[in-house]
Amino acid sequence: MPLPAPQPRRQVNTRETRFRCFLRDDGLWDVEGELIDTKSELFTIRNERSWQPGEPIHHMLIRATIDDAKVVHEIAVSMEAYPHGICPQAMAHMQRMVGCTMAGGWRKAIDQHLGKAQGCTHIRELLFNMATAAFQGMERGRADAAPDETPAYLGTCTAWDIAGSVVAREFPLLYRPAATP
Repeated sequence: MPLPAPQPRRQVNTRETRFRCFLRDDGLWDVEGELIDTKSELFTIRNERSWQPGEPIHHMLIRATIDDAKVVHEIAVSMEAYPHGICPQAMAHMQRMVGCTMAGGWRKAIDQHLGKAQGCTHIRELLFNMATAAFQGMERGRADAAPDETPAYLGTCTAWDIAGSVVAREFPLLYRPAATP
């Protein structure tokens, strides 16, 4: 369903993010994130430079190599476009995430190791969402799951409500109807 028609407006900024997940031949997983920011008008940062409409102001890429337990083994970062000459210095700090796990506590680990001036806001934003991309990519299909095994995503949204129709259909042994008042 499309969004309702907005008031007249003009586009001034576009942020594109993309995530990909790959299974490697060695059994590890590569999760990649990419962020691109552009403006639709000439954009100038005083004492830095100007960007033409459509020219990336931010173009950041990150790859985390993880195992089946979602533990980070390697991090690779690239800044193809950035607004300030000092920005690339933040890339080295991303190595602090090696050894962390893309599971419960992931956002806390990012804030602890890369929060505030310790990292790059845009790379941190990609890292936040990489755990979801990893989960989506590593999901091998519900047909392989044991019927009484509780998938991690149950209870995390309307579709996967334990008392909902999707769980009743897909995981009847885990379905728990809502209590009637």
